[in-house]
Amino acid sequence: MKPEMETQPEAGQVIEDARALLTVTTQVAEEKVVAARERLAQALEKAKKVCDTVQAQAVAGAKATDQVIRTHPYQTMGVALGVGAVIGYLLARRSH
Repeated sequence: MKPEMETQPEAGQVIEDARALLTVTTQVAEEKVVAARERLAQALEKAKKVCDTVQAQAVAGAKATDQVIRTHPYQTMGVALGVGAVIGYLLARRSH
């Protein structure tokens, strides 16, 4: 689970670096640089939208899960116990 938690700060760093690059190259007026800056700005905007969408979906999923768990606590514990038992059985079988 650790790599998932590191993704957001890394994505933030990439966005900051890209914005810094855009700022540094503002004085360069060559055609290729201008085109590259435009593509980079579009990519940054798209990445921000995707990040916002993913974050909203994750929050909605967490809220839905929380609601199900609060509505059916005993069933949730039973399912968790069953899944844990199956995983434990499979892992025990695999190690022999």
